[in-house]
Amino acid sequence: MTARDLASSALGVKNKPSVHIALLGGFDLLVNDVPVAVPVGSKRLLAFVALNCRTSVPRSLIAGNLWPKAPEQCAYTNLRAALSRLRSMGRRALEVTPTEVRLARDVTVDLYQARSLAQQLVARRVPGEALHVTAATVDDLSADLLPGWYDEWALVEAENWRQLRLHALEALADTFIDAEEFAGAVSAAQVAVQADPLRESSQTSLIRAYLAEGNASEAVHHFERYARRLRDELGLYPTKRLHQLVADVQRTRRGNRALRR
Repeated sequence: MTARDLASSALGVKNKPSVHIALLGGFDLLVNDVPVAVPVGSKRLLAFVALNCRTSVPRSLIAGNLWPKAPEQCAYTNLRAALSRLRSMGRRALEVTPTEVRLARDVTVDLYQARSLAQQLVARRVPGEALHVTAATVDDLSADLLPGWYDEWALVEAENWRQLRLHALEALADTFIDAEEFAGAVSAAQVAVQADPLRESSQTSLIRAYLAEGNASEAVHHFERYARRLRDELGLYPTKRLHQLVADVQRTRRGNRALRR
């Protein structure tokens, strides 16, 4: 190979466009950080393949999931149409064979990095300092997967991600408390509570964060609001463990009221 050939080869690698698929907070296909317009059917195709984490997906599985109510032949026709409607830039995201479709090896997907971070936080095998958790980490775990998509496969994956990120946000709040970074702890727990206001473990994380930073009154007020909502919406009551978190503060508050009388 000549020097010119080597230079051309290197230039080709350098200039190869970067392709990124965003699934968190909504679907986007970006080529060199520029959004690319994608028809609806092709969006669903790209999202379904991306969620399969780079494994080869049989065309039959794609067609059956994306067009479950269509006759088999129509589903296959729809799949071919979705592939053909992807312009050249969008087609770079996929490796297509007569029987299978998979994500191209150099395509990045935001869910993969966020899921890896969440799994490490939940496992607690890596110290928070090693993970470089910051306020931006909360943002990385704040977005729903494909919000507004109602395909069965999308709903299943969205719920799996929701559960993982809620556990991760609660673990992140604990990590921030241990590091005495209380603003981060409150922020992480608040995002978890906003995602599921009736989830007690998230409420516990937020109340613990308020107590850790010395905001006992905030902790009690939040506990009381949660207890009312839980009772009104589900006819349930907070667990004894959650009661015990704020019991000392409540006793002190009742004692102060008695003294004022």
